[in-house]
Amino acid sequence: MQAIVDGHNDLAWAIRQDYGSNLDAVDLAGSVPELHTDLPRLKVGGVSGQFWSVYVSPDTYSGPSAVTATLEQIDLVRRFVARFPDELVLATTADEVESSGHRIASLVGMEGGHCIDGSLAVLRMMYALGVRYLTLTHNKNVAWADSATDVPVLNGLSEFGESVVREMNRLGMLVDLSHVSADVMRHALRVSSAPVIFSHSSARALCDHPRNVPDDVLTALADNGGICMVTFLPAFVSPAVRAWHADATATATLRNISKRTPEYSALMAELEERSPQPSATLSQVVEHIEHVRDVAGIDHVGIGGDYMGGEPMPEDLEDVSRYPMLFAALAGRGWSETELDKLAGANILRVLRAAEGVADAFSTDAVRNATRRSDTASNSACPPVAVCRNRSEQVNL
Repeated sequence: MQAIVDGHNDLAWAIRQDYGSNLDAVDLAGSVPELHTDLPRLKVGGVSGQFWSVYVSPDTYSGPSAVTATLEQIDLVRRFVARFPDELVLATTADEVESSGHRIASLVGMEGGHCIDGSLAVLRMMYALGVRYLTLTHNKNVAWADSATDVPVLNGLSEFGESVVREMNRLGMLVDLSHVSADVMRHALRVSSAPVIFSHSSARALCDHPRNVPDDVLTALADNGGICMVTFLPAFVSPAVRAWHADATATATLRNISKRTPEYSALMAELEERSPQPSATLSQVVEHIEHVRDVAGIDHVGIGGDYMGGEPMPEDLEDVSRYPMLFAALAGRGWSETELDKLAGANILRVLRAAEGVADAFSTDAVRNATRRSDTASNSACPPVAVCRNRSEQVNL
């Protein structure tokens, strides 16, 4: 069975929403049928690494409150990892994922640029706390980048948005382009000196959802060395489900109801009773994976299921225990073991390691430049070493 490193799971948000972030209220070590994820099903699914999303809703949180809520979500992930030390372990590097042994390597991904409140200092501190990717937007624009599901303002990144991408490169944090507009995708690919990711997106050529990735971007992604981690969400893989959700969104807009709220859930139930939502299928997910492979190449496709709970997932991919069904289907279509291994986790680990390498290069250049500046200052200002040392000591006194 393949060792799967999945790009996106919203368990932390589900625990916040459904259980008030109270880990005593949900038995993750047992069966939690109302969610897509628990520890036994992760094991059955062959998951060896998981990016846990520390998402907070931009409809509810903005400015400093978004930063606070994101910190709470990081704390929640750290708490449930610490609660199950025999099953889970925090990881911040590709090497740590590979050395996690029988435990599931737990990485942190931050979903939405609103989580940093326009501050590179906050971005740096989130990295220090273990965050290893930032999705540049969620469903709403931020001041420095356009969302795929909002009215375009910048038609790309602002100058500060470019600074965010460059600072992420310097840190070794992955630039995640799921949720951003196609123009931001293209702009970020031009700016980034490290491979980028789509942590949970599918192919727009097969399902015309604005969150999916156009073919020209998939081609550019290959040149960048990045990866598109295909999501299983029905509205992203099935045109029929996409159309149903588009009608539901239009109804919610007319009623002024925000997504991911109790009112929205009630509306979905009402619409479901009136006209049942179509089902997505495993075979449609396979088609998206193979399309990304065919356009971008086998080295640039991965898995980003986007499991959470509540929303029906495709038939035969109902929860995190079902990954083996997907890999069996691909093997039945002629995928080799090497290709399946790349899809499962080898590709995302290569990308993470490449981002780490870019950060190391930035660090080396910074040290080299600082040394040059120091040498220049020493040679021009006070050549005698003993004199300089004495001056330093005098200043310190």
